Amino acid sequence: MLGPLPAAPATPPDIEDRFADGPDPRLWIDSYLPHWTTPERARARYSRRSEGLVLHIDADQPDWRTADAPLRVSNLQTGSFSGPLGSTRGTHRHRPDGLTVQTPTPLQLLWAPAAGRVDIEVSASRDPDCMLAAWLVGTEHRDPRESGEVCIFEIDARESGDGWTARTGIKAHHDERLTTRMTQVSLPFDAGTPHVWTAIWGNDETIIGCNGEIVQRVPQAPDYPLFLLIDLFEIGAPRGTYPKTAMLHSVRGWGRTVA
Repeated sequence: MLGPLPAAPATPPDIEDRFADGPDPRLWIDSYLPHWTTPERARARYSRRSEGLVLHIDADQPDWRTADAPLRVSNLQTGSFSGPLGSTRGTHRHRPDGLTVQTPTPLQLLWAPAAGRVDIEVSASRDPDCMLAAWLVGTEHRDPRESGEVCIFEIDARESGDGWTARTGIKAHHDERLTTRMTQVSLPFDAGTPHVWTAIWGNDETIIGCNGEIVQRVPQAPDYPLFLLIDLFEIGAPRGTYPKTAMLHSVRGWGRTVA
């Protein structure tokens, strides 16, 4: 750990969701990058508990795309954008092998700050082959170069309470102004229990923290609109007991302009 995180802003957050009634439709789209696939394949599976929202991978859930199989995902994201059917324009062109728009989606900037802070409380999955992740990704609606990513965390499932790790950092994707810089950090706690991740970005710096402590400080940051994505993936052929789950307890976010 690299010291304590800066305190959260004294002002009320721009967004806050504890999922008392499920995902707030004014903030969330409950599909994973729906423009690259079909609605049924993109649609998230989830349920509500007193502690928050449970993201599911269900036994009958289809692969996100047949070209990516086996890969299933339940995701919430704070906006959408794509070009027309058959085009290559769209948010998060994360594959180099020719993603094309299958389902055109309108531009929705539900929350897309160019700088700010977000705090996300989660409990990671313990189920085999699962990963819980949260990213801030360039919307690309103004310019395809605006594609960089703040990877807040990617946590692979573990059955026990020991040995958890997370990947965090910056991914450049198609933005040559950024340099990919990812780090794997050890987590000194059971990530299958509630804990809070934080990203603070802007003015050429990104700070990523966990439970109030800085885990990575990167001297670069995207300076254009970003959507927040929170995802539960199952990577690999179906096995084990279903549903496979992770818990999303709360999200708070503050956006600000770039100096």
